[in-house]
Amino acid sequence: MTLLDGHAREGRFARVNPVAKLAASGLIAIPLVLTLDVVSAATALVLEMLLMPFAGVRWREFWVRTWPVWLAAPLTALTIALYGEAGGTVHLEWFVIRVSDGSLELAAATFFRVLAIALPSVVMFLTVDPTDLADGLGQVLRLPARFVMGALAGLRMVGLFIDDWRALELARRARGVADRGRIRRLFGMAFALLVLSIRRGSKLATAMESRGFGAPGRRTWARESRFGAAEWGLMLIGLAVAGIAVVVSVLTGSWNFILGPS
Repeated sequence: MTLLDGHAREGRFARVNPVAKLAASGLIAIPLVLTLDVVSAATALVLEMLLMPFAGVRWREFWVRTWPVWLAAPLTALTIALYGEAGGTVHLEWFVIRVSDGSLELAAATFFRVLAIALPSVVMFLTVDPTDLADGLGQVLRLPARFVMGALAGLRMVGLFIDDWRALELARRARGVADRGRIRRLFGMAFALLVLSIRRGSKLATAMESRGFGAPGRRTWARESRFGAAEWGLMLIGLAVAGIAVVVSVLTGSWNFILGPS
């Protein structure tokens, strides 16, 4: 079972401990956050796409699940191109809009940066089972059991939001209050969903407390969370992707450390 569907995953990375997946995504993201240049982000993106076939996600599902990222990246780049810091030749200037060589370069870097950071995170998320993640957080990272079990319960409730939204929509249609005023209806349903979520969360917290999930002392776990060679290998792959991207960027003179002197 995965966070987003109930189908078993196949692939070298699909069966790796979720803690290693989170660590690998973090290792890739850290250097890309510290720089803003086209070369490092594009290099990381190319390497990531070469590794995607081993993630256990079919290409059709990959495009279906990641389309928000592919939509957000060009929109973000467009905003930077129109309103980013100007530099070099100015190609277009009107009111607060100023398109220049500098803003276009920042836009291209932002486009590849968003894709290189978001895509591996989304793909790793697709192949994570909530229970396996909780086991890893509690046994590998030694996080407090109370926090881990609460997070697991919250993740299990995420899938219910869609069902609740559909039920609310059908109920409002049955009452004849969903035929007009779409914006007003959207806010009304969002508020109703918020109230429903708070009530459900309160009941879930009470039920978990009554069953001893918040009891002090050392907690036992039904399944052992193993962290072995496959997990270390995935983390090394993430480190290698980040390292190659940084080296290529430095060698080409494109490295732009955002925390450095302006």
